[in-house]
Amino acid sequence: MPESAATRQTQQPVRESFGSRLAAAMVERGPLCVGIDPHPGLLADWGLNDDAAGLERFSLTVVEAVGSLAAAVKPQVALYERHGSAGMAVLERTLAASAEAGVLSIADAKRGDIGSTMAAYADAWLRDGSSLAADSVTLSPYLGFESLRPALDLAAHYGRGVFVLALTSNPEGKSVQHVGGDDSVARRIVAAAAAENQRYDGALGSVGLVVGATIGSALKDLDIELGPVRGAILAPGLGAQGATPADLRATFGGAYPQVLATSSRGILAAGPSVAALRAAAEETLAGLRS
Repeated sequence: MPESAATRQTQQPVRESFGSRLAAAMVERGPLCVGIDPHPGLLADWGLNDDAAGLERFSLTVVEAVGSLAAAVKPQVALYERHGSAGMAVLERTLAASAEAGVLSIADAKRGDIGSTMAAYADAWLRDGSSLAADSVTLSPYLGFESLRPALDLAAHYGRGVFVLALTSNPEGKSVQHVGGDDSVARRIVAAAAAENQRYDGALGSVGLVVGATIGSALKDLDIELGPVRGAILAPGLGAQGATPADLRATFGGAYPQVLATSSRGILAAGPSVAALRAAAEETLAGLRS
């Protein structure tokens, strides 16, 4: 008979926690996450067709190039969804290739819902045996942080992780995330993540946050401290979006050791050569370590 949610939640996780695995990868390899973003323009720049075959060639080339260098890779789910079932099949193969290469995967799906629907999303992205299971998934908490409970608990059980949107760098984000000033929505999300990570031992808990690398002074303005979260900070925006390693250090301050810096186009533009992609990733890593 299928295992019930209640049964899963009373059992211990079946592998080392995602937070512990990510912390070890960041120490061993450095704090770089490479986004796998097969935009139509990038496919064209690589001489690939905007179809499932081009998508697969692009994705597997990135994994081949950076799978032994980066702490994590982050496929952008929307860019696979636009190709329908064929695209999602490519995503499944990309996640499998990442696991085979020994690099952690972050499915950038930004899922968020309530009740049985959220449980279904959690089942798709976090359950052992699911063809879409990644090491972690991005989540949107804007139906209430506790609406994410099915994913939080399933991730804990299976040794997987989540990254919860907290402070995004798009201008529209301020209209929700900054509301409340010293008691902002973003600050409450950060506090909820910190509380959730109390269930984990080790250097990092398995509940990370998404905080844009280009948010400027938002953390200071909203009086938010990220260190006590004890979770990884996924920081998109390094490279093509304008953020530099120096910007990351200035923005995150004492929490910089928790930052998993994400570069997508800044590295992907070097393709399709595997050697050139590796060189771009190595150069980015050198900047993050200096």
